[in-house]
Amino acid sequence: MKHKLIILFVLCTFFVISLMTNSMGPIFPALIDSYAIGLTLAGLFPFAFFIAYGVTSIPAGILVDKYGERRVIILAFSLAFIGAVTFVCLPSFSIAMFSLFCIGTGMSLLQVAVNPLLRQAAGPEHFAFFSVLAQLAFGGAATLAPLVYQHFVALDQASAASANYVQQLLPENMSWLAMYWLFAVVALAMVLFASLVKMPKVDKLADESAGALETHLHLFKDKTVLKFFFAIAAYVALEQGLANSISVFLSQYHGLDTLSVGANVVSDFWFYMTLGCLLGLLLLKLIDSQILLLSFSLSSLVCFLVAIWGPSQLALICFPLVGFFISIMWSVIFSLALNSRAQDHGSFAGILCTGIIGGAFISPIIGVISELSGELRFGMLVLLIPMAYIGYVALTARPLIKNTTLFSTKAASKDDGSKQMATTNTRGNKLL
Repeated sequence: MKHKLIILFVLCTFFVISLMTNSMGPIFPALIDSYAIGLTLAGLFPFAFFIAYGVTSIPAGILVDKYGERRVIILAFSLAFIGAVTFVCLPSFSIAMFSLFCIGTGMSLLQVAVNPLLRQAAGPEHFAFFSVLAQLAFGGAATLAPLVYQHFVALDQASAASANYVQQLLPENMSWLAMYWLFAVVALAMVLFASLVKMPKVDKLADESAGALETHLHLFKDKTVLKFFFAIAAYVALEQGLANSISVFLSQYHGLDTLSVGANVVSDFWFYMTLGCLLGLLLLKLIDSQILLLSFSLSSLVCFLVAIWGPSQLALICFPLVGFFISIMWSVIFSLALNSRAQDHGSFAGILCTGIIGGAFISPIIGVISELSGELRFGMLVLLIPMAYIGYVALTARPLIKNTTLFSTKAASKDDGSKQMATTNTRGNKLL
């Protein structure tokens, strides 16, 4: 590995992506209080952020192919910096939509740009290991984000001296905006890092190129592509719908403080997801990925129902457990998707990333149902739909290549390989 600094840069990038993306959950109750809005309008905050993925994921791949990783990465962090500073300086509801869209666009560009850079810097033979390490960095930041939020709010409440200092920088009763000052500083630091570090030329395989717009439009007519696009959308909707609802739910139904308890449970939710990813690596060597996906889907459904209908003690345990059981869904769905087509993996991957748009719609939907019914619990029941759909995908997927387990026979592997290598090139595309 000749590019250790690039590997460090990519790991830092994944950390920053997660920090900015997954801070919405613990902040969500404060947004409702600060703007005196209901759950439906509050749902527009994650909508503005995640809709950027739907608009920019495919163009991002085309930009990377045309201008290279460095320019796109610098553009991405610059957009995040502009969005964060604008939000802090002009924290009105309408400006917040624009700012969050800018930050979401930056995160979308980064998601597309850094993966091929990591493969080139680490080498194809080490790519899987460092991909897992990047996911751990992502999970670590998601776990840390609620705790950082708690710290900033505590500074505002701890003493008069601290409060006066914070209030000089932030509007009254909006201490959560300190998170966006942090985002601005971090984004600016990453712009400097990306400008100074020497990046290697990324040599993409023909099948990894983003492809022309016509290719993407053609793929959107394929039933297999659509099935997995909606599966990714369902997963992100499930993840973000839970993360944004947990703290509000615990406050409304169990009277638990959103800062001291709610933020901790959201942190545990992401921490259990990280643990689930680690255990999932082992389980995928023992169990077929489709069976594992179906088992985890059913387990997440049971834990979710117990969390929203059970007493507070069970809710505090079961919400993080849902995070544990959905942990492997993204990677397994993504790998099943790419292994279900023999070609156009680069364009297909771009379409799958566009599925992150699922996170844009779920919070407003939960908000509308909750306000119409007068029960957040009923609104959250909509999350059963993505859980059921992911289980359906686990049952109906027909991958050309299955994940290899310790119990796979050499004969079967050899037979499968001889049949499939004639029709597909999977180098660098199998995630699991």
